[in-house]
Amino acid sequence: MRRWFALLVALQGALSGVPAGAQSIAAYSDVHHPVYGKFGMVAVQNRIPAEIGARILEEGGSAVDAAVAVGFAVAVTLPRAGNIGGGGFMLVYDAASDETIAIDYREMAPLTAAQDMFLDENGDADPELSRNSHKASAVPGTVAGLYLAHQKFGKLPWRRVLEPAIDLARNGIVVTHDYATTKRNNQPRNCRNEATCGYFYKPGKVPYEMGERLVQADLADSLQLIAEQGPDAFYRGAIAEKIVAEMEAGGGLIDMASLGAYKPVVREPLRADYRGYDVVAMPPTSSGGVHILQALNILEHFPIAEMGSGSADEVHVLIEVMRLIYADRSEHLGDPDFYPVPIDWLTSEKYAAELAATIDMQKARPSTDVKPGVPVPAESEDTTHFSVMDAAGNAVSNTYTLNTSYGSGISVTGAGFLLNNEMEDFVSKAGVPNVYGLLGGDANAVQANKRPLSSMTPVIVFRDGKPWFATGSPGGARIISTVLQMIVNVIDHGMGIAEASAAPRLHHQWFPDEALLERGYSPDTVRILESRGHKVIRTGSIFTSLQTVGFDNGLFGGASDPRRPDSAAVAPTEIHAVGD
Repeated sequence: MRRWFALLVALQGALSGVPAGAQSIAAYSDVHHPVYGKFGMVAVQNRIPAEIGARILEEGGSAVDAAVAVGFAVAVTLPRAGNIGGGGFMLVYDAASDETIAIDYREMAPLTAAQDMFLDENGDADPELSRNSHKASAVPGTVAGLYLAHQKFGKLPWRRVLEPAIDLARNGIVVTHDYATTKRNNQPRNCRNEATCGYFYKPGKVPYEMGERLVQADLADSLQLIAEQGPDAFYRGAIAEKIVAEMEAGGGLIDMASLGAYKPVVREPLRADYRGYDVVAMPPTSSGGVHILQALNILEHFPIAEMGSGSADEVHVLIEVMRLIYADRSEHLGDPDFYPVPIDWLTSEKYAAELAATIDMQKARPSTDVKPGVPVPAESEDTTHFSVMDAAGNAVSNTYTLNTSYGSGISVTGAGFLLNNEMEDFVSKAGVPNVYGLLGGDANAVQANKRPLSSMTPVIVFRDGKPWFATGSPGGARIISTVLQMIVNVIDHGMGIAEASAAPRLHHQWFPDEALLERGYSPDTVRILESRGHKVIRTGSIFTSLQTVGFDNGLFGGASDPRRPDSAAVAPTEIHAVGD
């Protein structure tokens, strides 16, 4: 299977007339053809926003301008994950200053949130409260985060980058097969809320069918206010008043004080050298960056390239590494503004060597025998990702989410958008897994004004000091393992970003103690893994969706994961100076 993917990529590159040296950035569009460009590249889980991002680049906009336009457009075209009612993380490489910054616009717990707020009268965690109620929503960060990025790195006017999203909401979008399917599958949950049902379903709670047009007038009005007034409209103005009215009607906790207290944070990115390449990732409250670097440090102790892609030895090592890093995630990761996350220790070469020494190449280690490490003293699945590079050498890797598909399922009446259920990402009770099966402890306990821990993992990989590729994925707990395999496939196995995106994936997260393997791994590999003691679960898809852009040999490349039917990589065809 993997050899077939490699042959296909090479053949498509030859037929397209792309120079041989550019094969390492070969990409698939939504029809699995390589996408190349001379002026930049945009990869998104949805084609229309990808085209909007490319158009912004053509107008002379920066990578951040394109990313902001994409972020607001996805809120219209992919409401189960794209959002203004959620939050996320953005890595930005600024070529002019040769610096990378990390913008944390993760949601924050309301000011009246309390540690036991999701426990019932018996002291047990109540998932209905933490996932499907008004109390499940943390203060959204998307509007403030995208505005901060634009203020720092945007070239086009703020209003201009919101115009495409406003037009889409006002004039309507044509419903795709993917859109119609998810609406139909989620209809019982979504229609428990009158506003959500009214916004996304026809009268009588009837789902839209493929080819029909969906107009979102209230969302268009909200986006217009944000375009005219900036984030003040959302956190202090008319939109804020509607959010608070919705909270009061449903018993939620977000009030005007909580909205006014929200702020995105600029953080120092995490960095590690992996086999000569500089890997830059998000710091906490993303857990992904810490554990990607931790995993890569462990993997440097093994000859991954010599093992071969998809071999039993390679898969065995990856499973054992994932088991170790997810165990540490359960104990040591949380909001660094509230908890002293031991980042230096977790990402140290010394600790990586200690963990590598525990891996037995001939035997799986039961997860019950693996405990989180002890630092030295003093120390969703419906998320969405997009990546952008521009001709000036700037790069953006952005992941944002509502948490589960359609968030809490509750929309703000009169404002047109869904609210997140990110409070579920806190630990309601120690030892009780969240919706993704992840465990946690006091480091990620509920606390007022605190940001819940996330698995979102935007990454930029540098070669010779310049961005080589930017990547990331949705997928809840599976994001970290997916991004890790992307890096390993490209660096260790020499795959192009398209081949690496399409290659079969695996996932293990400590508990439950099982290895999920997509179809595409050989029966011999599975047999050997089982003989070593692994519990292997075969699955059609891990349900992640890498969105990757790269630059190599003078060309930009884009790879949009073929696992999601509407995803696309799009390149601008020309560039005009700002103001032309």
